[in-house]
Amino acid sequence: MPTNDDIARGLDRVAELLELQAANPFRVHAYRHAADAVRELDEPVSAVLAREGQTGLKALGIGQAIASVVEELHRTGHLRMLERLERELPPLQRLQQVPGLGPRLARQVYAALHVETLEELEVAAHDGSLERLPGFGPRRTQLVRDAVAGRLQRSGRSTRVSAGPSPPRTPPPHLPALHPQRPPVAMLLDVDAEYRKRADAGALPTIAPRRFNPKHVTWLPVLHTTRNGLRFTALFSNTARAHQLGTTHDWVVLYWGHDHQESQCTVVTEHRGPLAGRRVVRGRELECARHYGIGWQRPLPLAPGRAAS
Repeated sequence: MPTNDDIARGLDRVAELLELQAANPFRVHAYRHAADAVRELDEPVSAVLAREGQTGLKALGIGQAIASVVEELHRTGHLRMLERLERELPPLQRLQQVPGLGPRLARQVYAALHVETLEELEVAAHDGSLERLPGFGPRRTQLVRDAVAGRLQRSGRSTRVSAGPSPPRTPPPHLPALHPQRPPVAMLLDVDAEYRKRADAGALPTIAPRRFNPKHVTWLPVLHTTRNGLRFTALFSNTARAHQLGTTHDWVVLYWGHDHQESQCTVVTEHRGPLAGRRVVRGRELECARHYGIGWQRPLPLAPGRAAS
């Protein structure tokens, strides 16, 4: 079970990554405040949750959204939002975040070993290749090895072989299952419009995605925004299908939630039917038609044995 220090470090890391993506400073401050509150608790977070649930965390000045994050870290030992933020960090910047690697050594590791991920760095720290680089002796290599192992373990992504599968953990009965709101299509389309407008104006921070980016070009804009208390992150789709169809600057992936159980959807420009030329949330076309005031029914499936005319 994660300790208070483990949870506080996870919250601090979320704050660091949000700050690097130019997220709202108040949001960054809220995570750091929550980390300090957890770190200064004179009893385990598990005791607070068992006795009072998230209400006990709110009494410490932690808001509802981050109380849910603390509960997830306590219950599962890792945080999916944190894993996503780590993936969005450009490779060189990711390496510079590791204690023992400043900008100069990070560039050296990146250029000499072609290391881009924390998992690859952990392997290099154990197979001797890191220690053979100038500036790395046994002491610095051990520092990097310990730092990377700790970070991967906190995110649930350690590449080391475990002693065996852990038994499944279920939330205590007083903690209900968490489900993010399903935003109305009008809200999703509004976030999509804000993202594309600001991306076109060059007004958003950009990252260099790992996939389908062999030259490590920094091109992918990232937007953090809120609507009615829901936090959104928006990015152009960087999937194989989007690259194949040439829609990497049309398809927009939206993540939303209260920073715990994130959901996502994709917004695209429709090219067929009554919605042609309009922005549409995939899987919610009928709702989009109603939003645009278009009288349209989803085509019914053909009856067995009938062919399309």
